[in-house]
Amino acid sequence: MAFLATQTHFPNGISAPSHVRTRAILRFLALFSHGASACYFNPMLNLFFLLLTTAVYADSNLDAGRQFLAEKLPDSAISSFELCLEATPKNADCHWELGWAHWLKNDWANVVKAWSTVKVLAPSREGLATYLAQANRNLDLRVRIAAGREGVIETYRSDVPQGTTITIRAVGDMMIGTDFPAGVLPENDGLQTFAAVTALIQDADLSFGNLEGPLCDQGKTSKCKPGAPSGACYAFRMPGHYAAYFKDAGFDMVSTANNHSGDFGEVCRAQTEALLDAQGIAHSGRPGDIARLSVKGLKLAMIAFHTSAATHDVRDIDTARALVRSLTASHDIIIVSFHGGAEGARAIHLPQGRETFYGEDRGDLRQFSHAVIDAGADLVLGHGPHVLRGMEVYKERLIAYSLGNFATYGRFTLRGPNGLGLVLEATLSPDGRFLAGQLHPTKQVGAGTPTPDPEGAAIDMVRMLSGSDFQNTGILVAQDGSIIAQ
Repeated sequence: MAFLATQTHFPNGISAPSHVRTRAILRFLALFSHGASACYFNPMLNLFFLLLTTAVYADSNLDAGRQFLAEKLPDSAISSFELCLEATPKNADCHWELGWAHWLKNDWANVVKAWSTVKVLAPSREGLATYLAQANRNLDLRVRIAAGREGVIETYRSDVPQGTTITIRAVGDMMIGTDFPAGVLPENDGLQTFAAVTALIQDADLSFGNLEGPLCDQGKTSKCKPGAPSGACYAFRMPGHYAAYFKDAGFDMVSTANNHSGDFGEVCRAQTEALLDAQGIAHSGRPGDIARLSVKGLKLAMIAFHTSAATHDVRDIDTARALVRSLTASHDIIIVSFHGGAEGARAIHLPQGRETFYGEDRGDLRQFSHAVIDAGADLVLGHGPHVLRGMEVYKERLIAYSLGNFATYGRFTLRGPNGLGLVLEATLSPDGRFLAGQLHPTKQVGAGTPTPDPEGAAIDMVRMLSGSDFQNTGILVAQDGSIIAQ
């Protein structure tokens, strides 16, 4: 009977797939099939066959649920896993997969419920601690959003002199050198990385960029297989002391919501936030992490999103709306940053609908951007495709769908459109309306050092893309890079 209470294991201790366990059970059934009549006179054998049949039934539903998960059919998967658990309530595999089915629905309460049971049944399961922590953060964020309006006064908005404006400058992806693999660091320890563009970044009331990877001196990456050749995978880790370079360059806030912020685990995510805090650089990335600043008497908030539940998730539009709404009463201007969309030279145009890249859901960025503005956001800053994309003005709010590569050293393709960047300047009214702006074109030289581009290629690129992708709402771009709404 002990066989029924345990899983079949391979020699290295990894649980066998359910179909392997099923075949083992069927072999047991075959051994006793010739004497089935004896079961009617042997209660123990009768019970044995009943439990074997139950295990086969549970495994068949587990396999069916996994197939539904692979097909992104969470409701069908949930039904299968619940049938599995009706038969075998302490089946850790069914609880684990049930959690993933609820994950696809952003149902964080049930994810936490399922995986808390796994924590009791199989506490050493690989990935449990990491993903349960992410689910708990998302659940906590939902709870705080729901409670956010209770007992709050109507507004905390600031009174500022008539005619006050705020100028924001923003850039795209920044990864200024990585010590993994060894040797992909700039000369002179990176001290001159921003030297040629510091004046562009600092000449603003507020400057923003996307931090494409952690600032950290610890951690281990799970992105790269053991024994993989150097440079075979893309995992970034900027030395911790590089945090001061971003402050010296003039950055006031950064996004840490992207596909490289977790390259070296939660240890490095925490160290990155601590280093940015020490430099006075506001940040947003993981669920609940929101940048808050006061500029010229105005209260600003910045929320960063990415296509991952380890961050605010750009694909979960309902939660994004609720999060923005929860901030509108207490802030004058709300900035939303997102890291999403397909990548590379073929991704310069923004498609209608949802984007995918190598089979991964990269979000419906038009729908997301319009939804957060409808909820109260005032400026949307996109990055992630590693190329520039067009810009539009929606309900008097500016949306930049991709700011391209700005300072991406050593590990990035910089040919053609991938090598073009810009510093976006946007002037906003105290209530967040887009008044005017300027595109300051940049390019990268050498292995990835940003510098102004006197030829202004980025200006022509954004003009073309804005006109073709947003015929009625695209920005108008003059030869000198100045921009206005249509």
